[in-house]
Amino acid sequence: MIKRSRNSPWGYALGMLALMIPGQAFSSFYTYFYVEKLGLAVGLVTLGRTIYMIWDAVNDPIFGYFSDRTRTRIGRRKPWLIATLPLFALFFVLIFSPPPLKGQALFFWFTLALILYETTASIQWVNYGSLFPEIFRGDRQRAKASAIQQGFQIVALLIGTAVAPLLFAALGFAKMALIFAAAYGILMSLCLSLIEEDPQARATPPLDFIEAFRITLSNVEFWIFNIANSFAQTVNGLLSSVIPFYAKYVLKIPESQVSALLASIFVSVIPLVTIWAWMIRHFGAKTAWRIAFAVYGLSVLPLALASNLWQGIIAGILVGFGLSGFLVTPGVLGAQIIDRDFLRTGRRREGVYSAVGGFITRASALISAAAFWIVGLTFGYVSGDNPGPNPEGAFRFLTSGVTFGLLILAFLVSLAFREKPVPESGPPTPAQTAPQPD
Repeated sequence: MIKRSRNSPWGYALGMLALMIPGQAFSSFYTYFYVEKLGLAVGLVTLGRTIYMIWDAVNDPIFGYFSDRTRTRIGRRKPWLIATLPLFALFFVLIFSPPPLKGQALFFWFTLALILYETTASIQWVNYGSLFPEIFRGDRQRAKASAIQQGFQIVALLIGTAVAPLLFAALGFAKMALIFAAAYGILMSLCLSLIEEDPQARATPPLDFIEAFRITLSNVEFWIFNIANSFAQTVNGLLSSVIPFYAKYVLKIPESQVSALLASIFVSVIPLVTIWAWMIRHFGAKTAWRIAFAVYGLSVLPLALASNLWQGIIAGILVGFGLSGFLVTPGVLGAQIIDRDFLRTGRRREGVYSAVGGFITRASALISAAAFWIVGLTFGYVSGDNPGPNPEGAFRFLTSGVTFGLLILAFLVSLAFREKPVPESGPPTPAQTAPQPD
């Protein structure tokens, strides 16, 4: 039963459920849809993703900065979430509803639809993520809220990955997208009705543009945290997008059984999020975060050994052990970084931190696309129409070898993380941070 009190972790977590259902369906199946079903070459998919990443490099931090500067009666974040809600749903549907195009024309449609969808997705994620450090304070409350949020995320992952194949097999990709877009709209509207922003968070005047980004980009702990996360986030995206190929070419199972394989990965995560919340409380967010990378890295190795559905399901359950730790721990540690920034600047600047951090970790999508393209080139895989001589080797290596290497990098980078000290006097007062007359 969802608690209907304001700023309940359950109400906030509905936003995660809302965003992740279409978001996971997108990341899991857009490559499969355009490459296998529509015949768009992997190289063109990678090029389209690269074009978007250049655009994202410009707009994502700007969205976060203007979110921090927003001053309205209902808050800083909610106006952005409300305004882009219908656009996000519309552009998600367009991704999976292309006109009958081929070749270059299909590439242009794909790139434009991608830019429109992910621009609104950026605004949604930056503002939704910015609410977490503001409305939940302290490691204990944040660990609980993060565990609930990630429990909802796993439900969304199951829907976006395991239910999606059933829907598009029965109804087609376009109708699947319509159903998920409607679910997003209902859930996000309910989430926004159940949360309130802290008026004190917008009481101090914002930093100017250059100063806001100078302070953010000079924060070493912030960079190390997000670079480590980006490698692990690449694994999340790579596994989601490659599993349908892995099922077809490695396990050699029909498309109708992909749901069972995907469900095996995510069902095991649900009971484990509480264990990681316990680890945060007892060992600290930093230590739990590092352990999560190590466990996740070991958990992907069995994927290299599977050769049928049941072996794939067992390997998928093991992956869930590692995935659960990475889902819970970063949110708490990232909120600590924002808290320490507040103690130095006297401003709650979740928007800029979420946006810049989101851009760094979303660069993982480019790494994932590049890995897909390079491995495909190496093994001779071009598309579903031209899979090359060894598609099994290509997707076995992508799901286990590449992911293991990325998670080792994430763990090694995490060892360099050190908390940046804060002034003993505490944050500046509003009077101290107010603009001074010339």
